[in-house]
Amino acid sequence: MDKQSSDHKTPAKRASGEPTVAVAFGGGGARGLAHIHIIRALDDMGIRPVAISGASIGGIMGAAMASGMTGEEIREYTLGLAGNRADIVARLFRRPASVAAAVDRGFRIGQFDVQRIVRNFMPDAIPHEFSALGIPLYVVATDFYGHHETVFSEGDLWSALAASAAIPVLFRPVRRDGRIFIDGGIFNPVPYDHIVDKADIVLGIDVVGTPRGDSRRIPKPIDSLYGTSQLMMRSILKLKLAMQPPDIFIQPPVSDFRVMDFLKAQQIIRMTEPVYDEVRRKLDRAIEERIRGTAG
Repeated sequence: MDKQSSDHKTPAKRASGEPTVAVAFGGGGARGLAHIHIIRALDDMGIRPVAISGASIGGIMGAAMASGMTGEEIREYTLGLAGNRADIVARLFRRPASVAAAVDRGFRIGQFDVQRIVRNFMPDAIPHEFSALGIPLYVVATDFYGHHETVFSEGDLWSALAASAAIPVLFRPVRRDGRIFIDGGIFNPVPYDHIVDKADIVLGIDVVGTPRGDSRRIPKPIDSLYGTSQLMMRSILKLKLAMQPPDIFIQPPVSDFRVMDFLKAQQIIRMTEPVYDEVRRKLDRAIEERIRGTAG
């Protein structure tokens, strides 16, 4: 996909001298498709972030925006993929170049190779290197044996996105720079702390959600596993927000969807559409308050 298409509305330009904005896109698998509305809102307000951070699906959405894709282009690309099950299956199981590329000794063969999936599903507009992006991007991943998060902001972009999106059990961990990485959301579900000093207004988007189901029934093993991960990330976010909240914190209504509900892209996008107006309203207010404070 080209970065700009004549069929799409070019984002409006904001007046110079207004407060700068940075945005953190949180992790949450398919629930992160709600980020499309945040990007659309920023486009329509003429706001170009001066910095973007992201975890897991948030890193991928952030990379798309930093590469120059509009929210509408991302939406169309996503719905085009989700509407073609045969294409999805083909991309998931497309044969790698060699057996060595398919099987990484030491990890379970039954897990998907997230690096191959990133290669097969990534829009053409997203470059391979951080240096080719139009907006600084900070992608977080969890160093499995180092017991800490790592922030990628230079070098190979696609491997960083794969490392950040390596959901445990579902995807094999990613080896990069001699280290082993898993999902960035494990340590930092909404990594706004890495951009708080880079803009006047920081916007954080939380798509972790909460476990849903019949309280009279014990959840299935896989639902229990992913639900536990959600609860853990909710705990991390609660502590972060108490210590240093972003200027604006948005939580789209995503709890009715599971982490791998990508085939429900149309439903997710439709049900989370109200956050478009919420972002615009809260950003307008924050910008006005910032301008008044500066003038005073």
